[in-house]
Amino acid sequence: MAIKKLKPTTPGQRHKVVVVDTQISSTNNPEKSLLAVKKSTGGRDNTGKMTMRYIGGGHKRKYRIIDFKRDKEDIQAEVLTIEYDPNRSARICLVQYTDGEKRYIVAPNGIQVGQKIVSGATAEPEVGNALYLKDIPLGTIIHNIEMTPGRGAQLARSAGSYAQLASRDGKYAIIKLPSGETRMVLVTCKATIGSVSNPEHSLEQSGKAGRSRWLGRRPRNRGVVMNPVDHPMGGGEGRASGGLPRSRKGLPARGYKTRAPKKASNKLIIERRKK
Repeated sequence: MAIKKLKPTTPGQRHKVVVVDTQISSTNNPEKSLLAVKKSTGGRDNTGKMTMRYIGGGHKRKYRIIDFKRDKEDIQAEVLTIEYDPNRSARICLVQYTDGEKRYIVAPNGIQVGQKIVSGATAEPEVGNALYLKDIPLGTIIHNIEMTPGRGAQLARSAGSYAQLASRDGKYAIIKLPSGETRMVLVTCKATIGSVSNPEHSLEQSGKAGRSRWLGRRPRNRGVVMNPVDHPMGGGEGRASGGLPRSRKGLPARGYKTRAPKKASNKLIIERRKK
């Protein structure tokens, strides 16, 4: 995997930086049995009213059904392909179990086609294997972490992200998350060994506005250029700075805590994320 800066042959190529992923398999056809319809809303609700601004257009996609639970235990699976997924920043890989079943999983960084992976309590702590937190050695880099046993992975799923298993305390494992937050998770939850693939994703530059439109993102205008009726920061003579930065609904944009003070998971958080 390498970063490629394109030559400025056109205005759109001038600032374009892309990731050249040599690991992706040559196939362009995803597994049909693992595809689902993905409808785009354009930011509208069921009555046709716009509830989310700046959404619309974009290329048509099909959803790849990803196995976040890794509940097929003690059965070996072989990695058939490593594929691009338009619905996430990470790569995905198609695995086939010894009984013939195929599933998609989020590809860990460094996984190879033909590699064997396994899930369950008897699995070795090797890249791509899914284990319970009680069976993973301390200090191990992990991703795809469950927050509730059996619910499926919710933490550290995006490109290049990972968490670290710091320690265990009774029925809880203490994990340092990508945000810098340290929190407790039940040791009966599963996690996958290694970090998520495509770590150079954050270095990409689209190069032109059109690539955002392909992703379904419409132009977003700033609050300070609106009228007072449209935004608290709008209006004024000439180029006014807008005063205190706040959202369209008037909530302060910096330093204002929006987390519920009596949220149930507060007791599981040891150290809050970095500001």
